[in-house]
Amino acid sequence: MGRVTERRRVIRIRDGAVSTGPDTLVAEEPLEIRLGGKPLAITMRTPGDDFALAAGFLVSEGVLASADELANIVYCAGATADGENTYNVVDVRLADGVPVPEITLERNVYTTSSCGLCGKASLDAVRTTTRWPLASSPAAADGIDPIPIDPIPIAPIRIDPETLAALPDRLRAAQRVFERTGGLHAAALFTTDGELLDIREDVGRHNAVDKIVGRALQQGQLPLSSCVLMVSGRASFELAQKAVMAGIPVLAAVSAPSSLAVDLAAETGLTLVGFLRGSSMNVYAGEHRIALPAGAATPTD
Repeated sequence: MGRVTERRRVIRIRDGAVSTGPDTLVAEEPLEIRLGGKPLAITMRTPGDDFALAAGFLVSEGVLASADELANIVYCAGATADGENTYNVVDVRLADGVPVPEITLERNVYTTSSCGLCGKASLDAVRTTTRWPLASSPAAADGIDPIPIDPIPIAPIRIDPETLAALPDRLRAAQRVFERTGGLHAAALFTTDGELLDIREDVGRHNAVDKIVGRALQQGQLPLSSCVLMVSGRASFELAQKAVMAGIPVLAAVSAPSSLAVDLAAETGLTLVGFLRGSSMNVYAGEHRIALPAGAATPTD
């Protein structure tokens, strides 16, 4: 649709020299997600892969888990006076028999490109339960009881630290729009051998993850139980939850995780890696999936 980037006039100052000219910026527009015709969420996103974004968002909300639960997604008339289609409103229809969650003010969500979800009434309102648990007996974080789960048997995966260390550069090399704008986050799926499976870019890293997960749902690939999710920037609670809801066992981030993301990873059995830079990284949870050298130190506190 040609709306991923836009051109704007800019004044450039370089070593005291002043010039003017066009600059390429990443586009940011609102997307309203409706469910069965009723408004559910508004997110600030980079246009493109909007249907995948909506589907992935509904996976993270616990509404969808497989392609056969989704009837269709369509663009609908926007908010203009003449009813013109702005391509900023999508309506999701669930398949017959799939329960439609009650849409209340407490559930209704606004998400920004910078911080993700806002407006839910409490922490309990943002916690969702996956259909593909990652571990049968996840370790509990301090003061938090493990979530009771009945896991579907999934072949265990392990990944070498050297393979993890190569992922940020592979992610960066595949960011086509970032090269032109410098203003996008990215999320990518890799195999445990470091092969790139998919990558999406967006002004919001949570949207990039939703686009990844939504595409997988549309293609009948959930759960993503043998994949590694790599994200630019930090690893928030919200990103950890999206990984868990998609059945992704490993989440790696260039920057720091939040304390709540670490708690959730410990509860659910997610492997969480942060500060993945060069050959260095911190493993905050799920170290059993990292092929550590023999005799490597283990956590003592």
